[in-house]
Amino acid sequence: MAADRMRFAVMYNTAGYGTDPDALVRVARHAEACGFESILFPEHIALHPGATLGGHPIPPTLAVADPLECLTFVAAATDRLLLGTAVLLLPYRHPVVLAKQLATIDLLSRGRLRLLTVGLGTIEREAGATGVDFASRGRRADEAIDVLRALWTGGPEGVSYEGEFFAFTDLCVFPQPSGPLPIHVGGSSRAAARRAGRRGDGFFPGGMLLHAEREAQLDLVRSTARAAGREPAAIEYTRWGSIDLTPARVAGYAAQGVDRLVVSPSIGPVQDQLEELSAFAEQHIAG
Repeated sequence: MAADRMRFAVMYNTAGYGTDPDALVRVARHAEACGFESILFPEHIALHPGATLGGHPIPPTLAVADPLECLTFVAAATDRLLLGTAVLLLPYRHPVVLAKQLATIDLLSRGRLRLLTVGLGTIEREAGATGVDFASRGRRADEAIDVLRALWTGGPEGVSYEGEFFAFTDLCVFPQPSGPLPIHVGGSSRAAARRAGRRGDGFFPGGMLLHAEREAQLDLVRSTARAAGREPAAIEYTRWGSIDLTPARVAGYAAQGVDRLVVSPSIGPVQDQLEELSAFAEQHIAG
């Protein structure tokens, strides 16, 4: 993909930026005005003292707001900005309930829920608090993806499902989304890459991978897709970027097959964040 066709998303993490609704709306509207494609929100349902992410301790008081509520709020304040998560902890949410929540967000936003990215989570106690066995969360996520898609496309006669974790007969969940909702798969493991190849509309690997590991995982996504009878080129490739990216670095990402880069403004006054987004857009986003 050419660098001039790269798409850019803004990650908004309330753990760093806070939960002021006015600040959130200002950033979202400004990102839209600057030409950013989308805004994404992360998820943590529950933390605990001593929890770590990537081997680093994290404060248990981090205020990570619910991403679906944030998306609904942003949808009401914007017109074109696409909506997404990075990542929604899919094993910890029941897919029948989630199917209705996501369809509703998509409909109320007029079809803008295009970047739902799902992952497994790495904090074992978070899984246990939601009644999920940590070791089986990958299989649970696979089933949840299948359940979501079945419910979103089922007719008035209902759909049935019989799996290890979920089972129902002749079930209808309406309203349905405005069209097929893309499901992107996030994660840094080979299992995540295989999941993206078998089931994902996109792949969004984590940030702590060496270049050779990234290439190997992208190859695994594509080979798994081919083995499943899917078209590898149809799976979008999203990567983390930084707010100080140069055109040369963006071109380098494009040469690696990256379709979308996700950036975050610095933590600080909202006005500074807006100015950073403006400067980034002037350098990288065509008017």
